[in-house]
Amino acid sequence: MAAMGAGIIDRYAAYLPVTAATPRVTLGEGSTPLIRSSRIGPSLGIEQLYFKYEGLNPSGSFKDRGMAVATAKALEAKARTLLCASTGNTSASAAAYAARCGLRAVVVVPAGGVAAGKLAQALAYGASILVVNGSFDVALRLVRQLAGEPGVALVNSVNPFRIEGQKTAAFEIVEQLGDAPARLFIPVGNGGNITAYWRGFTELQRRDGRSRPVMYGAQAEGAAPLVRGKPVPRPRTIASAIRIGNPASWNSAIAAKDESGGTIATVTDAEIMAAHRRLSREEGLLVEPASAAGVALLIKMASAGRLSDGGSIVCVLTGHGLKDPQALTRGLRLPRPVRPTLSTLMRAIG
Repeated sequence: MAAMGAGIIDRYAAYLPVTAATPRVTLGEGSTPLIRSSRIGPSLGIEQLYFKYEGLNPSGSFKDRGMAVATAKALEAKARTLLCASTGNTSASAAAYAARCGLRAVVVVPAGGVAAGKLAQALAYGASILVVNGSFDVALRLVRQLAGEPGVALVNSVNPFRIEGQKTAAFEIVEQLGDAPARLFIPVGNGGNITAYWRGFTELQRRDGRSRPVMYGAQAEGAAPLVRGKPVPRPRTIASAIRIGNPASWNSAIAAKDESGGTIATVTDAEIMAAHRRLSREEGLLVEPASAAGVALLIKMASAGRLSDGGSIVCVLTGHGLKDPQALTRGLRLPRPVRPTLSTLMRAIG
C-alpha cells in the first residue's frame, strides 16, 4: 500500500478497479482518524468504543472516498460533467472534485431538503444547482434518466465506482485496529455506505482471512423504509443526510445486514440529537445530525441491555458538524452581552 499521506487511489490501487491509465485524482481524502471514546463508551460499560471520524475528509464527509474514484473513472471515460441528485453531501463532494479536475458539476436537490452549509459548499465550488419540488427520490429518478448521456457521469451511489472508493474506510479501520471490530454502527440513508463497508470487510476476509463485524444500521424513525420494508413517500427527519424514502442500494444494504447477522433499526430525532450533543460535549467531536444516528442506536441498545459484552465497537461518523450549522444552535440560547469587568468574569468561572 502507498504512503499514508496519499489519496485513496494511490493507497489502495491494487484493490480498486483502476489501471495505469486511470488519473490519480485526489484532494487528500481518506486516512481519517479512528478515535477511542473517552466518556460515552465508559458510561455505557463499553471498554473498546471507537469513532471513525469521516467528517475530516476534504469536503467534510465520507462521500469524498467514492467521489475520488468516480471522478477518476469519469475523466478516463472523457466525461465533461459530473451529475448527481443529493441531500447535500454528495453535491458538495461532486462539486469539489469537479472543480479540482476542471469539470462541470450539475446537482439536483430537493427544495427545503438540504442543510444550508452543504448548499453553500456546492455553490462555492461553482456547481450549477437545480432545486426541484419533491423529495430526494424524485431528484434521483430525474438524474438517472441522463445517466447514459455522452460526456455526463452520474456520480450518485448507483455508480459502482462510488461504492468501490467508500469501501476503503473498512480497510483503514482494520489497519488502525489491527483487525475488524466485533460490531460496526452506521447511519443508513441511501444504503450505499453500509454496502461499501460490508464489501470492504468481506474482501479483507477473502484475501487475508480477517474477521467481519456484525453490522448495525440506523435509520431515522420518520425515514425508515428498510425497517418498514416498503418505501416512505414523504420521509421526515432532522437528519437531512438520511432523509431518503426509497434507497438506491436497498438490496445490498439488506444483504449487509443479513450476511453479518446484524440489524437495521430506527432511532427518533430526539435520540439522534441527544447523541449529537453527547458527541460534542463528551467526546469533542462535532458532527452533523445524521452522523449521530449510529451512536444513538448504540446508546439505545446498550441502555436496554441488548448489546452483549466483549469486542471492539466502531461507530461511523459520516459528516462534519459545520455541514449543518442550524442544527448546532437548535435549542441553544446565545449569551447576552455583559459589562467587561473582572467580577463578571469571576462569576462565569464560578
